[in-house]
Amino acid sequence: MLIHGLSNDTMSWNTLSPLLAQAGYCVFTTTYGSEGLGPIGAAAPVQDSAAQIGSFIDQVEATTGAKKVDLVSHSIGGAVAYYYLSRLGGISEIGRYIALAAPLHGSTVSGLAAVQPLVESTGSGAAATRHCGPCQLSPGSPFLHDLDPKPAATPQIPFTMIVTRYDEIATPYTTGLLDGPNVHNVVLQDLCPTDFTGHNELPSDPIAVHEVLDALDPAHATPSTCTIVLPLLGPPPTPGR
Repeated sequence: MLIHGLSNDTMSWNTLSPLLAQAGYCVFTTTYGSEGLGPIGAAAPVQDSAAQIGSFIDQVEATTGAKKVDLVSHSIGGAVAYYYLSRLGGISEIGRYIALAAPLHGSTVSGLAAVQPLVESTGSGAAATRHCGPCQLSPGSPFLHDLDPKPAATPQIPFTMIVTRYDEIATPYTTGLLDGPNVHNVVLQDLCPTDFTGHNELPSDPIAVHEVLDALDPAHATPSTCTIVLPLLGPPPTPGR
């Protein structure tokens, strides 16, 4: 199951979804937490979004007969997935947890989070942030204190955390890394120094996609092939095409 960030189920997964289907996986995704923003999801409080995801997982399991689902998430979708897992009884429903640039320790958003206290100092701003899921991920927030990710508490679930050093949204990029014996942390540039992918392009990055496939089927994992990946543009065109 694919869980998008501040986007929707189409824009986030137009690369990974067909590749997973081609590899033989049953792929499900939905746009959740729109909070009145039309096609843009993941804007609602994480708790509300996680409840929606939990209901959708129930539907998927009822439809397919599956006992568990593997979760692949991006950005705030990783926090939604972890909240469902740890706070809403999702442990028994999850096979694998895979997250791309998940700000589980909060995000400074390259310094923009520092503006949030100023916004909250006005009545309208305070009201808006109370219903803002991404606002819950500002460093030091009560929500982050409650989330407190501890993968070792669920040793039966393998965690794969994939990040890029060039992330400009989930900052510092290490916010997407976790500790625990059941955690595999992947920094793209450790595998390929010429991969300059940023936050929003991560679900389409060829090396990140390869690492997702390896995490879903570790028995058949293969090394990633390093290539040049440009910010916004992705890999250069293949000569002759």
